[in-house]
Amino acid sequence: MRTLGLLLLAMLFPATLSAQPPAGTVMSAADIAEYGLDSCFRVAPLSDAVFARMQGKSYPKGCRIGRNELRHVRVLHYDLEGHVRTGELVCNRQIADDVAEIFRELYDNKYPIGSVRLIDDFDADDRQSMRANNTSCFCYRGVAGGKKLSKHARGLAVDINPLYNPCRRRLSGGKWRVEPDNAVKYCDRSKAFPCKIDRNDLCYRLFTARGFRWGGNWRTLKDWQHFEK
Repeated sequence: MRTLGLLLLAMLFPATLSAQPPAGTVMSAADIAEYGLDSCFRVAPLSDAVFARMQGKSYPKGCRIGRNELRHVRVLHYDLEGHVRTGELVCNRQIADDVAEIFRELYDNKYPIGSVRLIDDFDADDRQSMRANNTSCFCYRGVAGGKKLSKHARGLAVDINPLYNPCRRRLSGGKWRVEPDNAVKYCDRSKAFPCKIDRNDLCYRLFTARGFRWGGNWRTLKDWQHFEK
């Protein structure tokens, strides 16, 4: 009787009993049809399992951002080879709906994104995540080179395809620092290459239309991957 009851519940509420596969999983058309496209783009409070993954990493001891201020956003995206993959972000509840809607539009337009995984999969190491071209949002940390909290620390900033859209800043001695350090060749924004964010790019248009600021417009440094609110 219990098995029959579960089967009936699964037929009525498939998304409730069938958790979406881990971020990075390739999804076939049949997989997406089974889950339902709309259910693949979801905003939810942080589950105990997700919050546990974040402990000591993106959510370190002493983090001043409350769990209830954050949301878990599930998405689908096309990777650089054209496969559809699952993705996930943790962001501030203030931008969660915007983020889910933007990623849905990017998906509908087959916009390529290398990876969309929690930065906790990289031990909350921003450099590792960027080097792997991973798109992410929340990470409780300071601004690089300073003590002020980053917008990422409140979950109010999203970095998109960071390998192809690095952050470049001039150091006091006149040299440049590029992050990630394997992205130097992508600092020449006059060149054409895949995943480049500029003012004509769909990603730029979708984020800025919802009130996000783009780091590529900054004067003192260029952070082409970065959108914040």
